[in-house]
Amino acid sequence: MSRLNGVTDKGAGLVRRWLGVLRDDLLTARADPLPPSVWLRWVPHGFVCLAAVGILLGDLNQLQGDGKLGPGHSLLVAVGQCGAIVLALRRPVPALWLSLTATLAGAVLLRRMLMAGQIDGFPWPWPTWGIVAHLLVLLLLALRVPTRVSVEALAVTALLTYVLQGLWGAWNYSSTGQTAVVLFAVAVVLGTALRGRREARAELGRQTTLTAEERARRTLLEERGRIARELHDVVAHHMSVISIQAQVAPHLVRDPSDELKENLAGIRQNAVEALTELRRVLDVLRSEHPAPGERADVPDTSRHAPQPTLDRLDSLVENTRAAGLTVTTEITGERRPLPPGVELSAYRIVQEALSNVLRHAPGATAHVALAYDPRGLRVEVVDTGPTREAPPSAGAGHGLLGMRERAVMLGGRLTAGPWSGRGYKVDAYLPAPSPHASAPSPQDGTA
Repeated sequence: MSRLNGVTDKGAGLVRRWLGVLRDDLLTARADPLPPSVWLRWVPHGFVCLAAVGILLGDLNQLQGDGKLGPGHSLLVAVGQCGAIVLALRRPVPALWLSLTATLAGAVLLRRMLMAGQIDGFPWPWPTWGIVAHLLVLLLLALRVPTRVSVEALAVTALLTYVLQGLWGAWNYSSTGQTAVVLFAVAVVLGTALRGRREARAELGRQTTLTAEERARRTLLEERGRIARELHDVVAHHMSVISIQAQVAPHLVRDPSDELKENLAGIRQNAVEALTELRRVLDVLRSEHPAPGERADVPDTSRHAPQPTLDRLDSLVENTRAAGLTVTTEITGERRPLPPGVELSAYRIVQEALSNVLRHAPGATAHVALAYDPRGLRVEVVDTGPTREAPPSAGAGHGLLGMRERAVMLGGRLTAGPWSGRGYKVDAYLPAPSPHASAPSPQDGTA
């Protein structure tokens, strides 16, 4: 007995849960507007409204002519069925109930005429135009609601049809119940398929966007790792100099005090430890983000090569000319040694900009301009635009990210975009105040 009671309680719980799902799905008036078409925008909504007007006229003619209903009753039924179509554009679930209610009212009124013998052979319980109206309602509903709700709406429609035709019945009518239910099922399947296709395309678009963002983020991280690897030599050089100077300094002073020796020894020890930690970080960067074509498990024979500076700009330009690009250079201002990080970043920006011209602007002429001022260096690379179509490039297409990252890292700025018609311009400013330059005032605004 206890087992039977348990099974009964479990069955009652499932029924309550199912009824709760039905209540949440079908007893709701929430708005669910039909979104505009990607290509046609609001044209489908206009077609639906025109179709509703046409169905209204056809329904009135059938109900008043063949059905011999009065103008008031005919208008009530027709407006209910066709109004459900328009309502389904925004609130599909209430539109379903409005269509079923209008159909039920029409079936009751027409059954009275059939039972009285006033009409004969009229399509019942679904008039022809009523079937068309409900088809559109179910299609518009299936386009927006989950498949479960569409199936529930079809089940409610089939149940109403069975109650009217199978249980209640009438005389002297042309049966339309089975045909109507089959057509309604086709409408639900079609709407569900279109909805699934639309959602799949939307999800594909989201995934494509996420993939592009992830690719850009990964490229940016790789570029930052590359910048860190390149700046390692610069920082390591200064730390090594500090360590050596701290070691040699006591020998340059006659009778240095113990406090001086202790402080210099501490400076040297801190420099050595910082250099060790810096090399550890570099090893991590090399293992996680190896350079293109570089294997993490193979020693890099070029890692100890000196990083390029602007002294090698002429060599870079000559190599670019050898690749087939016409390049001119211009240097203005008082040329002076810049901090190694600025020299390296300026060289890499020019290198990347010229590489972009080679890849994307075949036949163009490039101009490289370096402008020194007391507060920094301006780097400008412009081209005249391609004279023929560029071949497909195998690059990642994120070179601008690396150039901008280098400029921002130094507190500067970089802009890039079309220039002089078909040409392209890369303009960067890298702050590097000279020892004799006065501190900039807040009103200067120099990047």
